[in-house]
Order: sequence, then C-alpha cells, then structure tokens
Amino acid sequence: MEHFTFGRTSGMRVSALSLGTGTFGTRWGYGADPDTVRQMFDKFAHAGGTFIDTAASYQDGESEETLGRLMVGIREQFSITTKFALACPEGAGYLPTGNSRRAMFRSVEGSLRRLQTDYIDLLWVHFPDFVTPMDEIVRGLDDLARAGKILYAGLSNFPAWMTSRAATLAELRGAIPVTAVQFEYSLVERSADRETLPMAEALGLGAALWSPLGGGLLTGKYRLSDGGRLTDWNRLIHTETDGSKAATVDTVLEIAEQLGVPAAQVAVAWLLERARRAPTGLVPIIGPRTVQQLDDYLAALDVDIEPAVYHRLDDVSRVELGQPHDKLIQEGAEALGGDLGHFRLPAVPSA
Repeated sequence: MEHFTFGRTSGMRVSALSLGTGTFGTRWGYGADPDTVRQMFDKFAHAGGTFIDTAASYQDGESEETLGRLMVGIREQFSITTKFALACPEGAGYLPTGNSRRAMFRSVEGSLRRLQTDYIDLLWVHFPDFVTPMDEIVRGLDDLARAGKILYAGLSNFPAWMTSRAATLAELRGAIPVTAVQFEYSLVERSADRETLPMAEALGLGAALWSPLGGGLLTGKYRLSDGGRLTDWNRLIHTETDGSKAATVDTVLEIAEQLGVPAAQVAVAWLLERARRAPTGLVPIIGPRTVQQLDDYLAALDVDIEPAVYHRLDDVSRVELGQPHDKLIQEGAEALGGDLGHFRLPAVPSA
C-alpha cells in the first residue's frame, strides 16, 4: 500500500487507507466479534496498512482495548490515532467530556492504558464543545506533546474558522502544530469543498475522511434492503433525500457495472484518485464490519479511475459553493471575459 506524508506541517507518514475501528467490539450492540476483528486487522496489516483510527468513545472503550491486545509486540509497526471529547469509559457528564484541559488529560491517560502503549501517534479533538477557549486546547495539546504522550495533534469535525485559529495560535506560540483535520467526505457528502478542504490545502494540513461510503448509501444496498446501519445501528446514514444524491448513486452503480466491480470500490477509488490530485495528504478512513467489506475496500486500491470517469463522478456529486465563492467565481469570469478556465477556487477540481 502506498505511503505518503500526512500534510506539509509534519513528517508523519501514513498509508493510503486508514483502518477505522468503530466496529471493533460489540458494546454498542453493533460491531464485529473478536475473531472477525483479528482477521480484519491481520489482513489490513498484510496489505501494507499502517494507519489506524480509534477513539476513547468507540464501543465504550472496547475498540481501544481490542487494539491494545492486537498490537502487543508489534506496536511500532503502526501509527495509532485516537480521540477525546465524547462520553467514554472515564465517564459522562460535565467534567469528563468536552475539550477542557481536564477532560483532555484524563481521556489520554485512559486511552494509553487501554491501548497498552506509552504514546499516541496523533490525538484528535473529536468535536468542538464551543465552550473551551481555543487557546486552552492548543496549550493542552502542546503540554501532552512535551510530556511525550502524543506525537501529533489534529482537530476532528471542527469548522474551518476554528481550525484556522488553532493553527495560527500554535504557530505564533511555537506550540505543537495542528497537523491534520478529520471530517466526513464522500461522493454524497462534499460540503467540505466549501471551506474545510481549501483551508486544509492552504495550511498544509493532512485530512482524514470518514464515512467514505456515505454510511453505505454508495454501495447501492439500500435500494434493495434496509439492512445494515440504516436499521441495525442508525448512525452515519445518508439516504436519497434529494435528486443530487440519487443521481450520484445512479452514476456510481452504472460505472461499477461498466468496470465489473462493486459500487463500493468505485466510490473509494474516486476518493483515492481525489487524494492523488490534492496538494496535501487525504486519507479515506475505512470502517469495515466484516472481512468481505474489508476486501472490497482494499480492492479499491487496484481500481483504475480514468480521467473521464473521475470527472463524471466529480460533476454529478459537486455541491454548490454558495457565497462568497459563487460571487468570486462570477466576478472572476467577468474579469477574464467569461473564461472560467483560468479562475478556479481550490475547492473546485480542474476539469
């Protein structure tokens, strides 16, 4: 599996796919049993994958506990990222959750214990709490880095303006930099094209993209059945609520039939090609619950998305950028005599 530097603010090397472990365990009532988890972990590692994503809250701590057991004796072969902010084994309520220094330090200590390691490669702040000052978050991450408990820091599901402020504060104060961002991104969820991706590319941040199949929508399976996350878990779900999503699924299914591969492989292969065209590191986070699902994800690495196919998928799934972007494009076109070819915002891939 190909490896590359995760953004331009660090030397962190990551594999082209990240193994998401939200299904490693069954405490949520939905997930994979220990035997299946072991098979998926081994197969991902055998394929050359080294980038693994978890969280203190996943499966109420079982995900981290499982990874800790799996990595005994082989810890140095992987880059492990985990997250804090949500309710976790350390407890729920006001004190253990959120972005405060107290919640951050307490959660990290618990994660280190469950992961059976003395450091975390990259710590994500899982969600903003809109209460803790960004200055406190930056200082807390820097203190953890100086103590050797984390190597890199990132923000997950944060608005672009908050990430930009954090990156600026860290730079001005000589603190550990914001290395990366994590957010939802797929052919049926491209809102990040408006602000988050252009910001990440401008600041040189790596980007980890969760739910690359839109909660399973891009597999086409919900056109035949409502089985899966839609009924078993009811999380991270997209449905064909508008014509754009329906047209996107139609196009993915048509291309999959033409290529003779499952629709899931087409959707992930498009993301991988999108990553190759990006000026900074983009990594899809795959979240298999079965070995077959993992096989489909890994097979996407070998699916060749030709330029015409890439642009067809890009066009059908493109979101309206809104203001001020549309106004900038309009005025740019007028200034260039109507020629849009030389005036494009970073969020708009060249056609």
